[in-house]
Amino acid sequence: MDKQELITAKVREAVKDIYDVELESVELQPTRKDFEGDLTVVVFPMLRVIKGNPQLIGEQIGGYLQKSVNEVVGYNVVKGFLNLLISDAYYLRLFAEIRNSHNYGYRLPDENGGAVVVEYSSPNTNKPLHLGHIRNNLLGYSVAEILKASGKKVYKTQIINDRGIHICKSMLAWQKFGNGETPESSGLKGDHLAGKYYVIFDKEYKKEIKTLVDSGLPEKEAAAKAPLLLEAQEMLRKWEAGDKEVITLWEKMNHWVYEGFEKTYADLGVDFDSYYYESNTYLLGKDIVEDGLEKGVFYRKEDGSVWIDLTEEGLDEKIVLRADGTAVYMTQDMGTAVQRVKDHPDIGGMVYTVGNEQDYHFKVLFLILQKLGYDWAKQLYHLSYGMVDLPSGKMKSREGTVVDADDLIVEMTETAGEISRELGKLDGYSEEEKQDLYKTIGLGALKYYILKVDPKKRILFNPEESVDFAGNTGPFIQYAYARIQSILRKAKDVAVDVNITVLHNREKELLKLLENYPAVIQSAAENYNPAVIANYVYDVVKEFNSFYQNVSILGAEDEHIRAFRVQLSEEVAKLIASGCRLLGINVPERM
Repeated sequence: MDKQELITAKVREAVKDIYDVELESVELQPTRKDFEGDLTVVVFPMLRVIKGNPQLIGEQIGGYLQKSVNEVVGYNVVKGFLNLLISDAYYLRLFAEIRNSHNYGYRLPDENGGAVVVEYSSPNTNKPLHLGHIRNNLLGYSVAEILKASGKKVYKTQIINDRGIHICKSMLAWQKFGNGETPESSGLKGDHLAGKYYVIFDKEYKKEIKTLVDSGLPEKEAAAKAPLLLEAQEMLRKWEAGDKEVITLWEKMNHWVYEGFEKTYADLGVDFDSYYYESNTYLLGKDIVEDGLEKGVFYRKEDGSVWIDLTEEGLDEKIVLRADGTAVYMTQDMGTAVQRVKDHPDIGGMVYTVGNEQDYHFKVLFLILQKLGYDWAKQLYHLSYGMVDLPSGKMKSREGTVVDADDLIVEMTETAGEISRELGKLDGYSEEEKQDLYKTIGLGALKYYILKVDPKKRILFNPEESVDFAGNTGPFIQYAYARIQSILRKAKDVAVDVNITVLHNREKELLKLLENYPAVIQSAAENYNPAVIANYVYDVVKEFNSFYQNVSILGAEDEHIRAFRVQLSEEVAKLIASGCRLLGINVPERM
């Protein structure tokens, strides 16, 4: 039983004995730093069932706890807050448990808990990944890792949007203007090559629109009648009809793009267990619509289109099948969800990592699946996130003003290198070691800067600010880990056996934070929020730095105290590495 469970049970016991009242819940919180104590019992909520002065109630409960709980060695009451002092012996036992724990804070997979699918990335195959995809990938990957640490079995997946008019635009532009250019002949990654022709299509299309407008056509009509767009639409029609030449071109260019994506994923440090392709899933869902019609979930209009009426739920009417029998995105998403459960019968829920512009779409999707009677539909979650902006403004992929993911990774590595060289911390490193370190620091800075923010919030991303070695940044955390490794390298001859009974206040504060790690992981998992982990690790690093500056570790005169402080530093380093691993961040042994 941990400290909070013990105190909760004993506070209920105290209230029952003293006041003959049953408490439904007990509110506990860490004691504020400006008061003496380790754990605080909030008395005010008890006034609903106990009539009296909160100061006196706190005093009576505090006295009861000190007498009946070995771990409580003192207390004080401040304005209705009962601050409890917890014994050093408790924290020393806790430290022994942490030392003996494998993957402290992680839970073993719950075989009966239902697996979770986490979908992220899901790019279009007409352009490379950009800054928005980076936030998507980092969030999805981190949430998947956090869910695994919380005891869930997880399947990481994505659905690749590899069909549609936007794909045909890149294909057509390459066909008309590419002169057979390939990734090999151009030196471009395949996804960059496809993106290049998506931009070319847009430029040539705008030229055609201008020519038609100059000839007297209204702009809207000119946009619809531009020859390039008509050709792209015809190419899409041929693709859907299975035209051999178009399919061959589509397969070739998609292959280039997939290879490019895999390189970016590897550089970013994210992975997937499975892939779904829109070209395979866009027909899924039609059978589900027919089933829903029979159940009365959907209804058919006079023109033959199929709809669902969600007005009673505060939404609107939503089409699920066009009059000509073709699927819409909602149809496809229903089919893909059902297919995933068929592929993995142990699935108990799904997490969709998609920007907040799709909030309404997912409300409708989840509600439809529930109305169709799928039990797992109650466990669907939209991991909605805000846009990522740069100081230069909003990005537009058509116009080629997107911040490319690969370019940003290179820029982050270069920025980390410039700052590291200025600080002069790399004596004795080979050039290869320096480059590896620059990438570790640069990517750590990028990932931490994005993940420390609540997903729902919009981010203004500043690359230089993110690589600051001070403050709430990735490099600040990485440097603390490297500093501890330096201590451990110097501490090889420190005694292994530790025999202490009294803790320094700084040691105790660190242990109080370490104690919270299992609960922090569970909270991050329940809220699908990596920022909970990121900011917790930052708090641990700040507390360790205070410990490092206020007590002597290797210089402690007593060998047992010296050994304990080295071991405590080692456990802090393990926790930093563990927390960073959940964020997809690597930690360097030296900096």
